[in-house]
Amino acid sequence: MTTTSFVLNARPRRDELGKGPSRRLRRAGSVPGIVYGGGADPAPVFFESLGLEHQLGQEAFYSHLLEIREEGGAVYQGVLKDVQRHPVSGRVLHVDILRVRADRPVRMRVPLHFQGEQTAPGVKEGGVFSRHMIEVEVQCLPKDLPEYLTVDVSGLDIGQAVHLSQIPLPAGLVIPALEQGLEHDLPVASVHHARVTSAQDEEAAPTPAGEAAAPAGEPAPGKGEGS
Repeated sequence: MTTTSFVLNARPRRDELGKGPSRRLRRAGSVPGIVYGGGADPAPVFFESLGLEHQLGQEAFYSHLLEIREEGGAVYQGVLKDVQRHPVSGRVLHVDILRVRADRPVRMRVPLHFQGEQTAPGVKEGGVFSRHMIEVEVQCLPKDLPEYLTVDVSGLDIGQAVHLSQIPLPAGLVIPALEQGLEHDLPVASVHHARVTSAQDEEAAPTPAGEAAAPAGEPAPGKGEGS
């Protein structure tokens, strides 16, 4: 379960929307965003860039309830639904915030924290531990939203896995994927044999097409004498 511990100060956008005005906001040290849902109209806003970047650097920010304080006095809770970043610099370009109501369930992706990788019997026997997921979508009331879920893998032998249905869940929380059938009960983590590449395997490895080795003493195709 999580409580509100992050505050975002939002200011309404009074300029025109679009790429040009958004670029000007970013140059001025702000990040444009949208607040939507909760039975109210979508509201274009902007946030101070440095403070937002600092909070985005904390894992808990992505699965916590956020307190949104708008210029003018409005205060409400929300959750982060999307972050758009520059593909090269990684700078935040835009954020989407979903308003939440205390009596309505929300769907969020929360991180998975794995416990016991090094003590798992399969790892001690030389197996390799693999994470197949690092987060999972959950559904619950806002007050029941967890910061993360713990997955105990300390009992895994080689060839064994932990599935979604085996993750302990707090009261009031469900994993929507599991309601879609057994085929959606996917592995979250597993221990498997380490892959060993022998010298014989390397000798038998196929030569890429077009790079077939020429017999000894003969030039490769397209590379005749004098070329």
